[in-house]
Amino acid sequence: MTKPDKLELQSADVTRKNVEALAALFPHIVTEALDDDGQLIHQVDFEALRQELSDYVIEGKEVYQIDWPGKLAAEFASNAPIAKTLRPNLADSVDFDTTKNLFIEGDNLEAMKLLQESYLGKVRLIYIDPPYNTGGDLVYRDDFSSSTQEFLWKSRQVNQAGEKLVSNTEANGRFHSDWLSMIYPRLRLAKRFLAQDGVILVSIDDAEQASLRRLMDEVFGEQNFIAQLVWEKGRKNDAKFFSNGHEYVMVYAKSKSTLRERKTAWREEKPGAREIWDEYMRLREVHGGDDVAIEKDLSAWFAALPRTDPSKKWARYKRIDANGPWRDRDISWPGGNGPTYTVINPATGKPVKIPEAGWRYSDPEEMKRQIKLGLVVFREDDPAATPFRKAHLRPVEGEGSDVSDDEAEETEGEAELATQVRGTYFYKQSQVSVKHLRELMGAKVFNNPKDHEVLSRLFEYVLGGKGGIVMDFFAGSGTTAEAVFDLSARAGLNCPVILVQLPELLEDNLKSATGSAKTTIQNAIKILQKLDKPLTIAELTKIRIQKAGEQILANRTPSDWNGDVGFRAFTVDTSNFTEITTTPDAADQEALLDLVESVKGDRGGLDVLIEVLIAWGLDLSAPINVETIEGHQVYSVEDGALLACFDDHLDEALIHALALRAAADTTQKVVFKDTGFASDDAAINAYQVFEQLAPETAVKVI
Repeated sequence: MTKPDKLELQSADVTRKNVEALAALFPHIVTEALDDDGQLIHQVDFEALRQELSDYVIEGKEVYQIDWPGKLAAEFASNAPIAKTLRPNLADSVDFDTTKNLFIEGDNLEAMKLLQESYLGKVRLIYIDPPYNTGGDLVYRDDFSSSTQEFLWKSRQVNQAGEKLVSNTEANGRFHSDWLSMIYPRLRLAKRFLAQDGVILVSIDDAEQASLRRLMDEVFGEQNFIAQLVWEKGRKNDAKFFSNGHEYVMVYAKSKSTLRERKTAWREEKPGAREIWDEYMRLREVHGGDDVAIEKDLSAWFAALPRTDPSKKWARYKRIDANGPWRDRDISWPGGNGPTYTVINPATGKPVKIPEAGWRYSDPEEMKRQIKLGLVVFREDDPAATPFRKAHLRPVEGEGSDVSDDEAEETEGEAELATQVRGTYFYKQSQVSVKHLRELMGAKVFNNPKDHEVLSRLFEYVLGGKGGIVMDFFAGSGTTAEAVFDLSARAGLNCPVILVQLPELLEDNLKSATGSAKTTIQNAIKILQKLDKPLTIAELTKIRIQKAGEQILANRTPSDWNGDVGFRAFTVDTSNFTEITTTPDAADQEALLDLVESVKGDRGGLDVLIEVLIAWGLDLSAPINVETIEGHQVYSVEDGALLACFDDHLDEALIHALALRAAADTTQKVVFKDTGFASDDAAINAYQVFEQLAPETAVKVI
């Protein structure tokens, strides 16, 4: 006789999984033993493992890596499991039933641990703007056995009244170590979320730029470093030495080799190119097939543009043929030493001069193909001279070259305008984003917000025109969400976004703020008080995301984009299930009776369902329907892929109906509350019904 197994509710124990992975590779290195409590544990024989890996073992500690006091504890923090959950907040959610976006309020390390099974290897882009190490408070913690307030009190960061006592000042001997211990476990977890073709972008300033670079080399691998971008935001004329108005963005791939194998090449549409194409199409309507007239008017249009107009840069695209504006390009091999075969001018039947660097095309057949397409131009004034090639603003199919350089314009078809490779330096004044947010929120409520348009273009570039999940676990002002909404609307992509933000109290920040920073926080508090919301940064972030989504929907007509600007709001909280934390002898009878009920009294069915989704590693944005079957409330997730009933007094009629439903809908999983069965026999009978009617369905109890 068998009854349904208990569903494991704590977050993944990464260390245990690593040991199991080692055991699968080298079974003899893992042994079993009993701990002090008589529980069976697995131990790794490191000497046996050393023998297996003898050719790759590094002797001594002379290894290039970054180290600091507290690193081992930070590493342990990233692996240790937690018994917590995410509680849904329907009141703060926007389009809860249909959205694929998530907003999680709580410590991001806890949130990431809870999310890791559901989104392991599924995130295509992570962008974070972590707290810079400027001497302020680092409120993030790595001790999850206690509440936030307990942690702060034990670590002497607050007094009994909850007031902060210390800051991470430069006088602190662990100034850099504290920051590294904060960011290290979060980066380790971030790597687990990334897909094989995934990319992580991290903003940072000069204070920890060098440390972060070495840390990311260690976590993601030096071989996966892509670039260190410089974002210039404006000159500071009050600087005593140099104006330090820039920040950095570190760019690392999960697997650079995967990007190479897939022949990934990041390109962006040349700024101003679309405006040129629109003007060309207007002139084509006016002049019909008269390319000469179009060419004349397009040249005049270029001449009239302001010097700062981005289209002005591409004024060489002023020649016209049936495929639109084009410019001449060199036809020689980049870098020299190219092929030197003979090329005949079709008009004269005689060979033309071979360029000193050799032909751009690797063989005569490719050259003939390009000539046949009309993409090679022979000079009428000097027929024997080296020809040039056409580069259209909107490349025609087959246009391009069979070699690669930094200005490659080859595309898969006619849909794309001319593209370019981004440089590692770019400029966008910081006041632009400040003004945008002030207009959006009705007052200045965030200090130093990132520019959503800059991030939107950057995200589009590294995503390569494809959709995918975007994650930001330092959500801050919510710029990442607006950037993703903007990108999705512009490019017709569907990019679900996952955000995490600590519910940091604005009133705490107000105590130490001065000048304009103080005014900004006061503005934020007034907005939240007017809306009767908690005075936290997370609440302000949710408001910004909602307003930004509404504005984008109002100003843009979705094409292929699904128009999703909502979010499911969650809060990191204790588990929905009671835990016996004392022995029967030490507990009174009434307390023990309370523990018979496994679900806490203030938690509802949706709370429990979300914890089940987390435990099973299922998508937290999956569609959820509530049905009534045989008089019981039943949750159906993802069109019946999961069925859940957390009612008491489960009867045979319900079990039979769910088993038939599971068999018909090929339901993968069914879950019940353990105390919903009157006895162990009732649970065993339920299991047998599913074994007979729906044997492929996994049945669990909580």
